[in-house]
Amino acid sequence: MQRDFWRVIGMGPLVWRVLGTGSAILASIVANKVVTQLWKRAGRDEIVDPRDPRTPWKDALAFAALTGLAAGAARVAATRKAAAYYEKSAGHLPKQMQKGGA
Repeated sequence: MQRDFWRVIGMGPLVWRVLGTGSAILASIVANKVVTQLWKRAGRDEIVDPRDPRTPWKDALAFAALTGLAAGAARVAATRKAAAYYEKSAGHLPKQMQKGGA
C-alpha cells in the first residue's frame, strides 16, 4: 500500500530530500550536544571554541576532532536509517543512492 502511495503522488525525490537531509542535520546537532556534554564530564568545564586564539591548540584540535568524528558518524547512521526506511516504504532506494550516486 505505501509503495503505491509514493508512486501515485510522485514525490519520492522530494520525500528523500526532506528525510535524508533532515535526519542528517538533526543527527549532527545531537552529536554536537553530546560531545559538549562529554567534554564537560571529562573535567573541561569551559566550552571550547577551536577558532578562538586564546584556546590552547591541544584543546582546540581535540575538541574539533571529537566533534567532527561524532557528527560524521551520526550523519552516516541517520542517513543509512533514513534510506532503509525509504526503501521499505517505496520499494527501492532513493535515486541518489542507486548505482553509486550517493
